[in-house]
Amino acid sequence: MTKRIVFTGGTGKAGRHSVPHLLSKGYSILNVDLKPLNLSGVNTIIADLTDSGQAFNALTSHFGFEGYDQGKAPSAPDAVVHFAAIPRVLIEPDNVTFTANVVSTYNVIEAAMKLGVRKVIIASSETTYGVCFAEGDKDYHSFPLEEDYDSDPMDSYGLSKVVNEKTARAFAMRYRADIYALRIGNVIEPNEYAMFPGFIAKPMSRKRNAWSYIDARDLGEIVHLCLQKDGLGYQVFNAVNDTVTLNEPTAPFLAKACPNTRITRKMGEFEAPLSNRKAREVLGFKEAHNWRQYVK
Repeated sequence: MTKRIVFTGGTGKAGRHSVPHLLSKGYSILNVDLKPLNLSGVNTIIADLTDSGQAFNALTSHFGFEGYDQGKAPSAPDAVVHFAAIPRVLIEPDNVTFTANVVSTYNVIEAAMKLGVRKVIIASSETTYGVCFAEGDKDYHSFPLEEDYDSDPMDSYGLSKVVNEKTARAFAMRYRADIYALRIGNVIEPNEYAMFPGFIAKPMSRKRNAWSYIDARDLGEIVHLCLQKDGLGYQVFNAVNDTVTLNEPTAPFLAKACPNTRITRKMGEFEAPLSNRKAREVLGFKEAHNWRQYVK
């Protein structure tokens, strides 16, 4: 079992739920972020990962003061989970968002590979499907959205994630490593299920998210499953929950809402249009937090 994990971006919205989940599974974790994570048992190294020297150094740091008791210099981890990023558009200027996300991902993967790490999980995004931050109303090419989709974002954030997937693929081939990219859907924290009645009342407000979501705790489980699954080389997985964020079945709703979008296969009655079928079939993912548990 992979034990020692460097997790970048563990202080962010997705990370602050994924890290405790991984900790509960028995991993030893070092968080690398620009801000500390207030979680017992997890130290944070403050590092700017757009600086390659800081990326290399962070991946060869003691996880805590107990490391000094071992009598040897720190070594590279068993795996790296790279979630650190500017998390969306309209936080920094577009060129800063693109550059920071692309360069930091390159630096982290390069450091991992050259340090001998052969398992890296990176955060990609639903925005690669091109609608989330599109200018105006853009249709998807087809449903369900699966990992072989022709990604065509027009925004700086989604574009950065497409580039990061290509970077991951290149390094995986060069180093014969396992690098898995998670196309993470709209991350929902436990307190955010209060928004779902509004989603249901105004269904077209969810088109940009393909009427899909990922519970932050279930995302931690997907990361865990990726860490346990070896030998796949480069892979992309949609990281989303099973179910569409509607009270009506998926197929008739899509026929009304997106009449010009082709359907490539029969979908489950309430299957999310951004499909997690590959994660279920390849990784064995089983969601624990269906939104209907929390919304009455």
